[in-house]
Amino acid sequence: MTPHRPAREVAIVAFAQSDHRRRTDDLSEVEMVMPVLHDVLRQTGLKASDIGFTCSGSSDYLAGRAFSFTMALDGVGAWPPISESHVETDGAWALYEAWVKLLTGEADTALVYSYGKSSPGSVRDVLTRQLDPYYLAPLWPDSVALAALQAQALVDAGHTDEPALAAIADRSRSDAAANPHAQLPGARPQGEYVVRPLRTGDCPPIGDGAAAVILAAGDRARELCERPAWIRGMDHRIEAHSLGVRDLTDSPSTRLAAERAGAFERPVDTAELHAPFTSQEVVLAKALGLDASVRVNPSGGALAANPVMAAGLIRLGEAAARIHRGASDRALAHATSGPCLQQNLVAVLEGDPRA
Repeated sequence: MTPHRPAREVAIVAFAQSDHRRRTDDLSEVEMVMPVLHDVLRQTGLKASDIGFTCSGSSDYLAGRAFSFTMALDGVGAWPPISESHVETDGAWALYEAWVKLLTGEADTALVYSYGKSSPGSVRDVLTRQLDPYYLAPLWPDSVALAALQAQALVDAGHTDEPALAAIADRSRSDAAANPHAQLPGARPQGEYVVRPLRTGDCPPIGDGAAAVILAAGDRARELCERPAWIRGMDHRIEAHSLGVRDLTDSPSTRLAAERAGAFERPVDTAELHAPFTSQEVVLAKALGLDASVRVNPSGGALAANPVMAAGLIRLGEAAARIHRGASDRALAHATSGPCLQQNLVAVLEGDPRA
């Protein structure tokens, strides 16, 4: 299958995120988002009025009220009127919408942000609402129980075991020690079983956080960033909604999205994978064909900080930031949504050749 070739050069030119915390009872969504927006604009020298398009990602289910994203617009400043959109999912999909907007030539710059506060309620229960409403949702299988089914399927198939999963957790959180925004930096004991075979260390932390990126096209990107992270390709695909008809040990949608994004044309040196559970990294690494030469989740990944609705956008931002500072030349970024890697987005980012 031929990868999609963007007709216009578009890059991530700035990335900012909050310090991810277990609770932010002292902050509203607006108060959590505003410092991140100010930071990402400061990096480029742009003002809100300079942005051609704004797109956000969040979930009303987390906030517990309808159209909650309209309140977060207070942090952006929607007057005078701006060109704005919103997706009810992770901010990685908001970035996809903004990327398409810039590809059409309707804008030269875009601001993308997302946020999530999981602390006010039980996120394991909230996430059951995305399941099939007739057969699965009435049973209330929570997100950890479903991930444990996937992990057990991997163990039974011989693709991994508990020591291998523990090694993933140890590596990820050890790498997160260098990430000042991480909620769980540094290696720690695996802890007790949450749902077998997953222990505490195999699961993501519950917490609150926000992230934002700025996109720019062509020469505008080069003006705003010394080394832009060019989006060479991006695609997203979805698995069947019913878990019973899927092979949970594989992710065909991730593989297809990566193929369409051009990820298999040349090796990548970095992969930021949105794998909230250690077992999901096993599935993704297999689907993406990643070997030991690829640095996986140098930021610590979702095991170190997993603000729901922002963690996927953070993977794209972290990959771009490594290109900005010269730590990577060609990076893959992945985001997921839904149970057991149901929806998957893959982007390939590159920096300009070094002199």
